[in-house]
Amino acid sequence: MFDSSGRKILIGVVTGTLLSTAIASVLAAEDIQTHRLLDSQGQPVKTVRPNECVYTPNTPNQPPRLFEECGDIMDRDKDGVPDNEDQCPDNTPEEIAQGVYDDKEPPRNPKNRKPQRACDKIGCPIDTDGDSVPDFRDQCPGTSAEYEIQPPNCAKHDCVNTDGCVPDTDADGVPDCKDACPNTATGTKVRADGCSEVETKLIDKTMNAKTLFDFNKAILKPEGRQEIDNLLAEINRLQNWTRIEVIGHTDPVGKDAYNQKLSEQRAKAVFDHLLNQGVPAGKITSIGMGESRLVERLPGESEKDWHARCRRVEVLVYGQEQVQRTQP
Repeated sequence: MFDSSGRKILIGVVTGTLLSTAIASVLAAEDIQTHRLLDSQGQPVKTVRPNECVYTPNTPNQPPRLFEECGDIMDRDKDGVPDNEDQCPDNTPEEIAQGVYDDKEPPRNPKNRKPQRACDKIGCPIDTDGDSVPDFRDQCPGTSAEYEIQPPNCAKHDCVNTDGCVPDTDADGVPDCKDACPNTATGTKVRADGCSEVETKLIDKTMNAKTLFDFNKAILKPEGRQEIDNLLAEINRLQNWTRIEVIGHTDPVGKDAYNQKLSEQRAKAVFDHLLNQGVPAGKITSIGMGESRLVERLPGESEKDWHARCRRVEVLVYGQEQVQRTQP
């Protein structure tokens, strides 16, 4: 016969075993059963401790229900991946229509699939071609591996649009994101930048440094900005320009290193103004030549006038011969 202390120990062991079994059944991912003491409203009866509810090991709740206030691990978007593992815990029904990434075998939902790439996230919609556009809305599901998202950022490639496609408007084999000439005529042989292999100089504009800058300075004067704006208006009237070169030059007076730096700064000032006025960064470059390309001195020209002509900024605008694009 057990004494009272023995009975207490036995009851404690049995109770502990039952509670452990109940807890294990609550957290079992494949077959969740809840064992709660529920009130008349179907809500769990809580203990005095936070996030703890009264278990009833021998009376499972039917149908099974999880309760966040009882510390249960929920699956609020119902994709089969519990919230503590789910990196996309608020998927819409459309997003999970073709399954999500799941690290269990077999998956917790028949449509789920194991990750295939470093950027595949548990609980996020499946993206078979890895272009960051999930299958359920990918209009081009076989996007080339060249455009797969990569760690550490796992960001969408600039060439891929929101439909998961890589547009090539003029069908020249160069995607729009890399095409400096996106309306090349059909059949035109193009370079890697999508422009015709035959390029011509459309504008060769030389601007005197005295108009653009104060002496030995590289900050544009108001009249200098106006002259550049006038040039930009001329460029914008062209439909076939592809790139702009800005080249700074100085006179031969002074040290070579100083002149080189000043020419670079002045070219950069014009470059920056054109950028600020909307010229795409990928279509313009700037370089300083210092005193390495002096203009030819004219017969009878004074040294002062010659030096003044040497101090200049050239803007060269290149493009294709004007062509009419053939309509398909």
